[in-house]
Amino acid sequence: MQVCSLDLGNDYVDKDDKPTGLGRIQPELYQQKAQESEDSSKNSGDKNCGRINFSLKYDYENECLLVNILRAVDLPAKDLCGTSDPYVKVYLLPDRKKFQTRVHRKMLNPTFNESFQFPVAYDELPVRKLHMSVFDFDRFSRHDMIGEVELDNLFELSDLSRETNIWRDIQYATSESVDLGEIMFSLCYLPTAGRLTLTVIKCRNLKAMDITGYSDPYVKVSLICDGRRLKKKKTSIKKNTLNPTYNEAIIFDIPPDSMDHVSLHISVMDYDLVGHNEIIGVMRLGCHAEGLGRDHWNEMLAYPRKPIAHWHPLLEQPVPDLAQSSFPSTVP
Repeated sequence: MQVCSLDLGNDYVDKDDKPTGLGRIQPELYQQKAQESEDSSKNSGDKNCGRINFSLKYDYENECLLVNILRAVDLPAKDLCGTSDPYVKVYLLPDRKKFQTRVHRKMLNPTFNESFQFPVAYDELPVRKLHMSVFDFDRFSRHDMIGEVELDNLFELSDLSRETNIWRDIQYATSESVDLGEIMFSLCYLPTAGRLTLTVIKCRNLKAMDITGYSDPYVKVSLICDGRRLKKKKTSIKKNTLNPTYNEAIIFDIPPDSMDHVSLHISVMDYDLVGHNEIIGVMRLGCHAEGLGRDHWNEMLAYPRKPIAHWHPLLEQPVPDLAQSSFPSTVP
């Protein structure tokens, strides 16, 4: 499919946009029976985020780490009714494969008792990190993050030959510290024609959103002016990959005198045939953006008619919902 002014028409509907080298390991140094380890570390600031109980065991026969999310206690209330709808996401970093527990409705002391298997060689465990993010499910908006727990050294407590029971304080966090991947694209602006071309080249190391360990990513680009979304365009969907290649051009007509008033919001999405499409990560471009998003934009303006390509890290924070523009604007 040749893509120019990319429009997927009625054949593709974004459901979310409807209205509405290791040294020798010495396990004997860590040997102990199943235990409950109390971590007295303080939560950030005065935020009480509760505690989480889980167990770890290494399966030598199948070469995998068994993680059992048991329960959480004293979670903060996130809903107006004084409760939360908690669930837990589990990662074994640096892999981005994610497991997720079921949501427990209206509970501050949920019992999960859900087990997950992470394929990993025993000798790799010292360089792996177990990361757990606790969320409050929200049916109508972005899920609120309650906090997170990360274990840097999985041999700190035991050699994991026996099931080890662990308690940890949930550390306050507002966004997941898990790497979401990167996107590479080029920008080219033609002042005389008032035309901006953003060519989505590829992404790499995207976070896995499906239970298969992959995602079905596509890229959505929104043109924003004065806080309102004027236009939205999308790439094609790439199936079962965390490193998609697109090479698809997205074109917007923007007069030169409007360039200081517009921005581009880029969202890498995971397509879901049945449920809602999920945001993998986002970034923002424009003269009022931050960091590389601003620098790339200014470089494009400084070198007109020349495609400028850069890699950009994806952020967890989603772009706020923006109303469709219905007011007169200098941007077509």
